Amino acid sequence: MTGVTHQYRTRLEWSGSTGEGYEDYDRTHSVTAVAASQGLTLSSDAAFRGDPSLLNPEQLLVAAASSCQLLSFLAVAARARLDVIEYHDDAVAVMPEDDPPTRITRIDLHPTITLLAGDDPRPEDARLNHLVEVAHRSCYIANSLRSDVQVHPTFRWTT
Repeated sequence: MTGVTHQYRTRLEWSGSTGEGYEDYDRTHSVTAVAASQGLTLSSDAAFRGDPSLLNPEQLLVAAASSCQLLSFLAVAARARLDVIEYHDDAVAVMPEDDPPTRITRIDLHPTITLLAGDDPRPEDARLNHLVEVAHRSCYIANSLRSDVQVHPTFRWTT
């Protein structure tokens, strides 16, 4: 892919009024992406007067890191001839407010990866952890963040 530059475009829309001050304006807004058939309705975190029933930008950042790790790992696993049949991740981001500027400082990914046991011997955990690390180093989102992104995998086998 030498020399290729990718662009990712989104459109964000908000309307309302901030005329009544910080506490009274609506944080709900929408985001769409070119060629995507779905948009998202978002808000700020409830801690910042947002609608807790809607996704917020911080959650989207965590979801992006989690999704990127998934897609990178699936590619690495497929190349290694491993049959991944399920992947679940309970990801967590940490954003302390006591050390300005406020930012997400850490993202912990906790994927549970289920692989299909075939006739070949199962790879050792060290090999599986290495493949997770290769995927992590290939993850465009993690590579783009200042936040510390850690991956803590659990592997399961099924027949």
